[in-house]
Amino acid sequence: MSSIYIDPQVYTGRPVSPEGRLEKEMAVYDLLDELRIPYTRVDHEVAMTIEECQGVDQLLGIEICKNLVLCNAQKTKFYLLLMPGDKQFKTKDLSKQIGSSRLSFAPAEYMEKLLNVTPGSATVMALMNDPHNQVQLIIDEDVAAHEEFGCHPCINTSSLRMKTEDMLEKFLPAVHHEAIFVKL
Repeated sequence: MSSIYIDPQVYTGRPVSPEGRLEKEMAVYDLLDELRIPYTRVDHEVAMTIEECQGVDQLLGIEICKNLVLCNAQKTKFYLLLMPGDKQFKTKDLSKQIGSSRLSFAPAEYMEKLLNVTPGSATVMALMNDPHNQVQLIIDEDVAAHEEFGCHPCINTSSLRMKTEDMLEKFLPAVHHEAIFVKL
Protein backbone atom coordinates (compact mmCIF):
# COMPACT_ATOMS: atom_id res chain seq x y z
CA MET A 1 0.00 0.00 0.00
CA SER A 2 0.98 3.61 -0.38
CA SER A 3 3.28 5.33 2.11
CA ILE A 4 2.00 8.81 1.25
CA TYR A 5 -1.08 10.57 2.58
CA ILE A 6 -3.96 10.44 0.09
CA ASP A 7 -7.12 12.52 0.52
CA PRO A 8 -9.82 9.82 0.40
CA GLN A 9 -12.22 12.15 -1.43
CA VAL A 10 -12.49 11.70 -5.21
CA TYR A 11 -13.31 15.08 -6.73
CA THR A 12 -15.06 15.77 -9.99
CA GLY A 13 -13.27 18.55 -11.84
CA ARG A 14 -11.02 21.35 -10.72
CA PRO A 15 -10.24 22.46 -7.16
CA VAL A 16 -12.76 24.92 -5.73
CA SER A 17 -9.98 27.42 -5.00
CA PRO A 18 -6.59 27.99 -6.62
CA GLU A 19 -5.12 28.69 -3.17
CA GLY A 20 -2.08 26.51 -2.56
CA ARG A 21 -2.04 25.35 -6.20
CA LEU A 22 0.63 26.08 -8.78
CA GLU A 23 -0.25 28.17 -11.82
CA LYS A 24 0.79 25.34 -14.15
CA GLU A 25 -1.60 22.95 -12.37
CA MET A 26 -4.49 25.41 -12.69
CA ALA A 27 -3.62 25.88 -16.39
CA VAL A 28 -4.19 22.12 -16.89
CA TYR A 29 -7.68 22.39 -15.37
CA ASP A 30 -8.40 25.48 -17.47
CA LEU A 31 -7.48 23.65 -20.68
CA LEU A 32 -9.37 20.47 -19.79
CA ASP A 33 -12.45 22.53 -18.96
CA GLU A 34 -12.10 24.55 -22.17
CA LEU A 35 -11.89 21.30 -24.16
CA ARG A 36 -14.87 19.90 -22.24
CA ILE A 37 -12.89 16.89 -21.11
CA PRO A 38 -14.46 15.46 -17.96
CA TYR A 39 -12.07 14.20 -15.29
CA THR A 40 -11.94 13.11 -11.69
CA ARG A 41 -9.17 14.09 -9.31
CA VAL A 42 -7.48 12.83 -6.18
CA ASP A 43 -5.16 15.02 -4.09
CA HIS A 44 -2.22 13.51 -2.20
CA GLU A 45 1.24 14.13 -0.85
CA VAL A 46 4.12 14.19 -3.31
CA ALA A 47 4.20 10.89 -5.21
CA MET A 48 7.59 10.25 -6.80
CA THR A 49 7.16 6.61 -7.78
CA ILE A 50 4.62 4.23 -9.28
CA GLU A 51 4.62 2.36 -5.96
CA GLU A 52 3.56 5.51 -4.10
CA CYS A 53 0.69 5.92 -6.57
CA GLN A 54 -0.87 2.53 -5.77
CA GLY A 55 -3.38 3.99 -3.29
CA VAL A 56 -4.22 6.74 -5.78
CA ASP A 57 -4.76 4.08 -8.45
CA GLN A 58 -7.19 2.25 -6.18
CA LEU A 59 -9.19 5.40 -5.42
CA LEU A 60 -9.39 6.40 -9.09
CA GLY A 61 -9.98 2.85 -10.28
CA ILE A 62 -7.15 2.98 -12.81
CA GLU A 63 -3.44 2.35 -13.17
CA ILE A 64 -1.43 5.53 -13.47
CA CYS A 65 1.21 4.97 -16.12
CA LYS A 66 4.93 5.67 -16.02
CA ASN A 67 5.85 8.94 -17.68
CA LEU A 68 9.49 8.99 -18.70
CA VAL A 69 11.26 11.95 -20.29
CA LEU A 70 14.04 10.62 -22.48
CA CYS A 71 16.64 12.08 -24.82
CA ASN A 72 19.25 10.96 -27.30
CA ALA A 73 22.97 11.08 -26.40
CA GLN A 74 23.41 14.50 -28.02
CA LYS A 75 20.40 15.93 -26.14
CA THR A 76 18.92 17.13 -29.43
CA LYS A 77 15.83 14.88 -29.47
CA PHE A 78 13.44 14.53 -26.56
CA TYR A 79 10.67 12.05 -25.91
CA LEU A 80 7.87 11.63 -23.40
CA LEU A 81 7.13 7.92 -23.02
CA LEU A 82 3.85 6.73 -21.48
CA MET A 83 3.92 3.06 -20.49
CA PRO A 84 2.18 0.79 -17.97
CA GLY A 85 3.59 1.15 -14.48
CA ASP A 86 4.19 -2.56 -14.13
CA LYS A 87 6.25 -2.90 -17.32
CA GLN A 88 10.01 -2.77 -17.18
CA PHE A 89 11.59 -0.14 -19.41
CA LYS A 90 14.22 -1.54 -21.76
CA THR A 91 15.95 1.13 -23.80
CA LYS A 92 16.87 -1.19 -26.68
CA ASP A 93 13.21 -2.18 -27.22
CA LEU A 94 12.18 1.44 -27.64
CA SER A 95 15.27 2.55 -29.56
CA LYS A 96 14.61 0.03 -32.33
CA GLN A 97 11.01 1.15 -32.77
CA ILE A 98 11.68 4.89 -32.94
CA GLY A 99 15.05 4.80 -34.71
CA SER A 100 16.95 6.61 -31.98
CA SER A 101 19.88 4.90 -30.33
CA ARG A 102 21.51 5.60 -26.99
CA LEU A 103 18.43 6.87 -25.20
CA SER A 104 18.75 7.99 -21.62
CA PHE A 105 16.68 9.85 -19.05
CA ALA A 106 16.61 13.57 -19.76
CA PRO A 107 18.25 15.75 -17.12
CA ALA A 108 15.91 17.71 -14.86
CA GLU A 109 16.85 21.05 -16.42
CA TYR A 110 15.54 19.86 -19.81
CA MET A 111 12.30 18.66 -18.26
CA GLU A 112 11.79 22.12 -16.77
CA LYS A 113 12.89 23.98 -19.89
CA LEU A 114 10.84 21.96 -22.39
CA LEU A 115 7.79 20.87 -20.38
CA ASN A 116 7.76 23.04 -17.22
CA VAL A 117 7.75 19.96 -14.97
CA THR A 118 10.15 18.57 -12.40
CA PRO A 119 11.22 14.94 -11.89
CA GLY A 120 8.27 12.92 -10.59
CA SER A 121 5.77 15.24 -12.27
CA ALA A 122 6.23 14.26 -15.92
CA THR A 123 2.86 13.92 -17.62
CA VAL A 124 1.18 14.08 -21.00
CA MET A 125 -0.51 17.27 -19.72
CA ALA A 126 2.89 18.99 -19.83
CA LEU A 127 2.78 18.92 -23.63
CA MET A 128 0.63 22.04 -23.33
CA ASN A 129 3.90 23.74 -22.31
CA ASP A 130 5.69 22.60 -25.48
CA PRO A 131 4.34 24.91 -28.21
CA HIS A 132 7.29 24.26 -30.55
CA ASN A 133 6.89 20.45 -30.47
CA GLN A 134 10.36 19.83 -29.09
CA VAL A 135 9.15 16.70 -27.27
CA GLN A 136 7.81 13.69 -29.18
CA LEU A 137 5.07 11.76 -27.41
CA ILE A 138 5.44 7.97 -27.42
CA ILE A 139 2.66 5.78 -26.04
CA ASP A 140 2.89 2.08 -25.35
CA GLU A 141 -0.05 0.36 -27.05
CA ASP A 142 -1.14 -1.14 -23.71
CA VAL A 143 -1.73 2.37 -22.32
CA ALA A 144 -3.72 3.35 -25.41
CA ALA A 145 -5.83 0.19 -25.14
CA HIS A 146 -7.27 1.12 -21.74
CA GLU A 147 -10.60 2.93 -21.70
CA GLU A 148 -9.41 5.32 -19.00
CA PHE A 149 -6.13 7.05 -18.46
CA GLY A 150 -4.42 8.45 -15.36
CA CYS A 151 -1.87 11.23 -15.09
CA HIS A 152 -0.69 14.16 -12.98
CA PRO A 153 -1.74 17.76 -13.75
CA CYS A 154 1.91 18.96 -14.13
CA ILE A 155 2.48 18.44 -10.40
CA ASN A 156 2.74 15.17 -8.48
CA THR A 157 0.42 16.19 -5.63
CA SER A 158 -2.76 15.45 -7.59
CA SER A 159 -3.77 12.74 -10.03
CA LEU A 160 -6.44 12.75 -12.71
CA ARG A 161 -8.58 10.11 -14.43
CA MET A 162 -10.09 10.74 -17.85
CA LYS A 163 -11.07 8.79 -20.91
CA THR A 164 -8.09 7.75 -23.00
CA GLU A 165 -10.10 8.69 -26.08
CA ASP A 166 -10.42 12.28 -24.79
CA MET A 167 -6.68 12.50 -24.21
CA LEU A 168 -5.91 11.16 -27.70
CA GLU A 169 -8.66 12.85 -29.71
CA LYS A 170 -9.23 16.15 -27.90
CA PHE A 171 -6.21 17.00 -25.75
CA LEU A 172 -3.39 16.05 -28.14
CA PRO A 173 -4.84 17.91 -31.16
CA ALA A 174 -5.43 20.98 -28.96
CA VAL A 175 -1.76 21.05 -27.93
CA HIS A 176 -0.60 20.22 -31.48
CA HIS A 177 1.10 16.93 -30.67
CA GLU A 178 0.80 13.52 -32.25
CA ALA A 179 1.71 10.24 -30.62
CA ILE A 180 3.90 7.45 -31.89
CA PHE A 181 2.53 4.11 -30.68
CA VAL A 182 4.98 1.37 -29.69
CA LYS A 183 4.90 -2.13 -28.22
CA LEU A 184 7.21 -2.52 -25.23
